[in-house]
Amino acid sequence: MKIEHVAIYVKDLDKAKDFFTYYFNAKASNLYHNKTTGFQSYFLTFDGGARLEIMKKPTMEDPKKTLNRTGYVHIAFSVGSEEEVIRLTKKLENDGYEVVSGPRTTGDGYFESCIIGIEDNQIEITV
Repeated sequence: MKIEHVAIYVKDLDKAKDFFTYYFNAKASNLYHNKTTGFQSYFLTFDGGARLEIMKKPTMEDPKKTLNRTGYVHIAFSVGSEEEVIRLTKKLENDGYEVVSGPRTTGDGYFESCIIGIEDNQIEITV
C-alpha cells in the first residue's frame, strides 16, 4: 500500500503552483475547475512519483498556523545531498522565506532544514 497523494487548500493557487514547480521541480497538471462549485485544483508530481494536490474554493477558513499544532505539520522533500539541502535553504532564505531550523544534523541522524514556505506552511528539506 502507498499514499496516493496529499492535498492542501491554498488561498493563491497559481502562486502555490509556481512555488512548488520553481523550488521543488514539481510538474503541474492542467487546472481542474468545477464551474458549479468554484473548486479548483492542480496535481503536482515530484521526482519519484509523489503527488501533492493543491486546491482552493470560494469559501475557506484560514486559521493561524502554529508550529506546535495537531494535524498537518510539514511536508518533507529529499533533495539528495547535504550540499543541496544547504543550497536550496539559502536560496529560499534569500528569496524571503523564513528558516526555522538548520541546516543541521538532527539527533536522529537526519541532515535537514525547515522553512516556512508558501502560505505559512512548514517545509522540511532533507537529504
